[in-house]
Parts: sequence; structure tokens; C-alpha cells
Amino acid sequence: TRWHIDPQKMLPSGSTPMLAVRCGTAARPAVLTSQGSSISTPLSRSSVSSGSARHRRIATALAAAAVQPFCRRKRHQARRTVCRVLAAEEGEFAKPFPFSAVVGQEEIKLALLLNLVDPSIGGVMISGERGTGKSTTVRGMVRLLPEIEYVEGDPYNSDPQDVSLMSEEVKERLEKGEKLKTTKKRTPFVELPLGATEDRVTGTIDIERALKEAGKAFEPGILARVNRGILYIDECNLLDDQLVDVLLDSAAGGVNTVEREGVSVRHPARFVLIGTSHPDEGDLRPQLLDRFGLTCSIRTALAAEKRMEVLSRAYEWSQSPEKIEAQWASTDEAFKDLVVDARERLKDVKMPRELALKISKVCSKLNVDGLRGDIVTNRAARALAALERRTEVDEEDVRRVTVLCLQHRLRKDVVSDTLDNTALVVKVLLQEFGKGPPPVRPVMRFLEPVAA
Repeated sequence: TRWHIDPQKMLPSGSTPMLAVRCGTAARPAVLTSQGSSISTPLSRSSVSSGSARHRRIATALAAAAVQPFCRRKRHQARRTVCRVLAAEEGEFAKPFPFSAVVGQEEIKLALLLNLVDPSIGGVMISGERGTGKSTTVRGMVRLLPEIEYVEGDPYNSDPQDVSLMSEEVKERLEKGEKLKTTKKRTPFVELPLGATEDRVTGTIDIERALKEAGKAFEPGILARVNRGILYIDECNLLDDQLVDVLLDSAAGGVNTVEREGVSVRHPARFVLIGTSHPDEGDLRPQLLDRFGLTCSIRTALAAEKRMEVLSRAYEWSQSPEKIEAQWASTDEAFKDLVVDARERLKDVKMPRELALKISKVCSKLNVDGLRGDIVTNRAARALAALERRTEVDEEDVRRVTVLCLQHRLRKDVVSDTLDNTALVVKVLLQEFGKGPPPVRPVMRFLEPVAA
């Protein structure tokens, strides 16, 4: 059986262009259209291009779902399959579980909110047992992502104001005095599959098109799509070493460079890296672990009431997701507004010199290599103050974020089960501040009105 797509054959259906997909054998090809026993899906004309791997995946999904086309249920399944394929291509999730509806996970929620307020913190690594809701919480963050302004038609989400976040093409247009058209969209959220190849991540050179057009024919990859956004890696400790090297290179410089077949392409690739892992499935490379600004661990809730609450909410979501969405939509929207306000307030937040000095003393006593620990702790404390609508960091802010920022930066046995790094950080906090980390508090308190 062969699956292929004919981008030249467009079938009108009202005012919506339809993409005709043919499937079958060489002797008896069949066309999946909106007529008779066939199926089609509406797509924009801009998405139609010859030889696209995206088209092959859509054609395969359509053809695979088109069993017994006279059956209404099968036609409905076909359309759902196509929607899932399209969503996966764009790195979207049709219906992520509401962020605010996740039971517990307060440390994870705090770490994610801090990174949304200040992306320069460097992301978060979440380690925990299976089935504890790590991925659900991270994907729910999609609902909190604010909009970004970018140059219209640019595949790299170029910032119209920041030159460091502009592609070479946009810079050339700007130097020529061209007025850039801009538009807005939600901050990109892309999930990196474990089986992704290097050229799918970095992008590749279309040699045939390059020869025909006598120029650079670059097909952008995941790093282009995630620029100024969030890159999520599930089970990142199982990621191929070659992809780890690519991510380390891009995370270090904020630029992705592709050198292939005598063609060189550079484009901005600045993103927040979020990863989840199970500690029993292997350790994470220290070089990659150090790139995460924050780390937090999670364990299965043992309280029967909590487990029952999770079970009840998961069942409601499986039966009636619209009801859960309607119930928590206003809360997620409030968190989104809070993040936008905190970003504006962040530039006015001050870090007292004595607290910055104490942070450096804590890092020194823990023998933390390099200065990244000092920098991230300062940034996280300022982001926390901004979330709480304050303009100055206090001692409690520092004590609350220090464990998140430093527990994975200790010089020896970073991820060893025989060493409790959290206890070591708490011990030094007690020596320097006289107090340990404050009790974990629900992030819902950020939405409470500030007392006059």
C-alpha cells in the first residue's frame, strides 16, 4: 500500500480549501474526498507544499482512519486522528488538563511559575515516581502562556525589537529600512520526542531546492519553532546523547548553527528547558543537569484523602472535560494575568546587598562549582518577590528558592540515591540564616488580594 498526497488537486467545499489525499495500490488508487465514501480535512492553502513530510503523516493518518468509511463512527474517528496529527505537528495539546486543577504538586507549580516570570532562570528539571502527574502539570502550563509579538511570516518567531532574537533574514530586511509587520501568538510550547533525529531538531538543508534556487534552502526544525518559547522533554534521562549535545550547544549560546553540504545557517534558539524523569530509569548527564535552573522531586501522595481527590478529578476529566475546563478556566486566566504583571514588575524588584552576600556564602559552603548557582538563586528570589507583588526581596524568598536552585549543583554524587542533597542545603541554610526553608504553601495564595 502506498500513501501519498497530491498538493495540486484542491477540491472546493464552500469557501474552505480541501486537500485531496490519495491512498491505495498502484493499480487501484482511491481518493479521500468529501464526496461518497471518502473523507477529507480542511487545511489552509499556505500549508500545502510538495514533498512535505507533514503531508505524508497527514495522508497516513487519514488513510489509516478511513476503514469502513460508510460508518459514521469511523468518519468521526478519522477526523479526530487528523486533528491529533496536526496538533502534534504544531507541538500543541488539544485539551491539556487545567494547571489550577492539578492536586498538590506545589513545588512543581512554583518552579514553573518562576520560569514563566523570568525565563532567564533556565528551566526546571522534575524528578519523581511514575504516575505522579509530572507531565500533566507541565502540559497544563500551556494555559498560562502569555502572547508574544513576532515578525509576521518569520519561522523563527523573531522579536521585532530585540536584535539578538532576530533571524538573519529579518535583520537584512531591517537594515534595508523595511517596515516589519508584526502579529501576536501564544508563547510556543513544543514537546521533544525521545525518538527525534538530529536533523528534525536542528533543521536540515533541502539539497534539491538549494540547487534549483541557487541559494540556501533551509527547512527549520524544532529549535526554530521553539525560539522564545518552552521546550519540554519527557523522560529526558533517556534522551540520546547526540541530541543532548545539540541542546547543550543551543542552550549555551541561544543560537542554533547548521553546517551541512557547504551551507551554513544560523538562527536564534533561546528557550526555557523543562524536563521530567524517573530516577530509576537512569541518571541525567551532569552537563545537561547543570543547565536546568531549578530542580524539584516529587513523591506519590500517601494521604487517602489526597489520593481520592486525584481519582475523583481524573474521572471527571475523562467523562466531562468541558465541565472541568469551565470550572478552572477563570483561575488559569488569573494566573496568566499574574505572570504578565509579574514580568512587568520584575525590572523594579531590588535585591538587598546583604541577602546577595548570604547567597554567595551558602554557595561557597556547599562547594558549588561556578557562579551559575549564585546567579539563578538571585533571579529566582526576585521572580518570587514579583509574583507576590513586592518590589524588594526578603529573607524568606531566598530561603524558599535556595533548595530548588542548589540541590543539583553539589560537586559530588549529584543524583546519587545515597546522598540527600536537600538535607545538605538545609543544613547550610540553618548555619547562615538560622532558619531552614519555609513550609510549602499553595500557589493559589498568589491570587489572594494584597493586604493594605
